[in-house]
Amino acid sequence: RIEREKMTQVTINLYQGMSHPCSYLAGQVACMHVVDPNFRISSGHYGRLLESGFRRSGDMVYRPGCRECHACIPARIRVNRFRPNRSQRRTLKNNSDIVIRSRNAEFDEQHLALYRTYLASRHADGEMSASTIADMRRFLVSDWCETILIEGWLGERLVLSAVTDVVDNALSALYTYFDPDLPQRSLGTLGILQQIEACRNLGLRHLYLGYWIESCKKMRYKSDFSGLETRDQEGNWSLLGKQSKTTETGGIITCA
Repeated sequence: RIEREKMTQVTINLYQGMSHPCSYLAGQVACMHVVDPNFRISSGHYGRLLESGFRRSGDMVYRPGCRECHACIPARIRVNRFRPNRSQRRTLKNNSDIVIRSRNAEFDEQHLALYRTYLASRHADGEMSASTIADMRRFLVSDWCETILIEGWLGERLVLSAVTDVVDNALSALYTYFDPDLPQRSLGTLGILQQIEACRNLGLRHLYLGYWIESCKKMRYKSDFSGLETRDQEGNWSLLGKQSKTTETGGIITCA
């Protein structure tokens, strides 16, 4: 089955993937709409696709296409509406000894070691396992997308790496891995706070966070951040719990 994403001056074919058990909701069956791998995507295209609720894994760009479930809701932070709450301010204070560095997405053995330690602690099923740096790159980097690392360092020790895509007017939080032996530091929260700060420094309006799933504990945390916008089935973005809407929809879906 093929559908099409209509955007300004371009139409992108979407392919429906195979059904598989949902990774987030027990008992649910998931299915993805995947951008035609032969389409020559650009960073500009990807920015519009983010507005339409897509994200990427490596070179593959997708969004949920489940027929029976619509729990995966695209989410982004409107940067000028974000204000850290008490817990987030405490996280910043508790990590004032961590040095934050941003650079191009280049990985070394220290990144691989941290990534594997994180996966062993948080995702022991091995779905995103990596034995080599090349394995990491296949999942985290794309040739057509500008990607940076926002890193946290304790002296010479890497404790946080937030893999972040750069598009017009936005950053997209692709994947964050951190030292699981430092739970008191809330390093996942710190990664998002630093990505928001990077948006401000670059004059960008939004930080895309992937999907918010209210009924899934490990995806529900995104609503802890003020200024969170979600996208409805009609393609409208609105502040979570508010009625005010934006008109930044990337296109509409029509059957071919």
